[in-house]
Amino acid sequence: MFSILKTNRELRLLFISQNLSFMGDWFTFVALAGLIQDATGSKFLVSLLMVAYSLPSFLASPIGGPIVDRHDRRQVLIIVTLLQAVAGCGFLFIGDSRVWIAFVAQGLIAALAAFVSPAIQAAIPNLAHNPDELRHANALFGSSWGVMVAAGAGIGGIFSQIFGRQAAFIADIATFVVAAALIALVTRPMQETLTSANKKRMRPIADMREALHLAKSDHVIMALLMSKMTFAIGSGVVSQLAVFAADSFNSGDAGRGIMLGLRGLGSALGPLLATRFVGNDLSKIVLLCGIAGLGFAGGYLVAAASPIFIVASVFVCIAHLGGGASWTLSTYGLQIRCPDAMRGRVMAGDFALITLMLGISSLLAGVVSDYIGARGTIAVFAILAIGASLIYIFATRGVRASLHRELRS
Repeated sequence: MFSILKTNRELRLLFISQNLSFMGDWFTFVALAGLIQDATGSKFLVSLLMVAYSLPSFLASPIGGPIVDRHDRRQVLIIVTLLQAVAGCGFLFIGDSRVWIAFVAQGLIAALAAFVSPAIQAAIPNLAHNPDELRHANALFGSSWGVMVAAGAGIGGIFSQIFGRQAAFIADIATFVVAAALIALVTRPMQETLTSANKKRMRPIADMREALHLAKSDHVIMALLMSKMTFAIGSGVVSQLAVFAADSFNSGDAGRGIMLGLRGLGSALGPLLATRFVGNDLSKIVLLCGIAGLGFAGGYLVAAASPIFIVASVFVCIAHLGGGASWTLSTYGLQIRCPDAMRGRVMAGDFALITLMLGISSLLAGVVSDYIGARGTIAVFAILAIGASLIYIFATRGVRASLHRELRS
């Protein structure tokens, strides 16, 4: 699996670029969560930070998807990543009386991510040499997000505590700049040759409507788009991890970093384990997405009941084995099923759905947490995610049966 990073130069550059950006993101998240909680004492505002990481991406996705399909994906990635570095400079001006700057700067970075994520996901099939390499690449790219959460959150918490939060923000800005430089070194095309039809004038709503029509006409694509929603319904719990670690177990930035880091470890291992079971079988991918959602919810339910920090952290890790598997498998399935000319828009739609649900779930979790605390909130949202996963598994029976028939014929 890891051999593709040696043999495929373009995937290697994209892989390193993405990981640097992820690490910087989580350096910043730990520092911002601590800063906001220390400055305001509000659990709701800490949750609102997670909304700032997600909701702007939803709002920008109708523009991001068409641009990714109608313009050179490499150029889009370079320009947008540099703009993220500029937006990150806003973190340097945050103070106790200017906490609002954190939400504005992070909101801009998240909005620009609506271009980055679909562009990378749409480009990977064009940089992979064969279907097996595509499957392995997805496992690596999916797991690397988790590794960088683990490294960025874990190291970032310690880094922030030793060198200060301002240093963490500077490190984040630097990762965007280096990431853009690495993308500039990619020489192979990130998409098939743009046709005159694909170069036509961009109409964001009409363009995204084409992607919606494709999903409605292909029940497999629709099922894959809906799969992330099962655990996303309960994903507001993630916004409470920083509060959960600090309030329930009396830990500071280091404790926040450790819990978020173990979350990342689970997200890293989940894709690597899951792809071993599915091969290129879409019916298995759809089924395992539902099972993974159950694993996510169950892990958080146990974590909420745990009175010991390390036990709670381990079950957060177990929960994200499921979350990481579901995220990566559904993306891989969409890459297989969608034509390149519309892949960016479908990926943007997928990104929009997940970020919308993440934003809503995080916002609601913040409200609930102010009434019943982080521990109770995590339990409530875990139960909601269990229900959503069971509904998904039941509702996709017909899709899986249809895929079995396709495979036999």
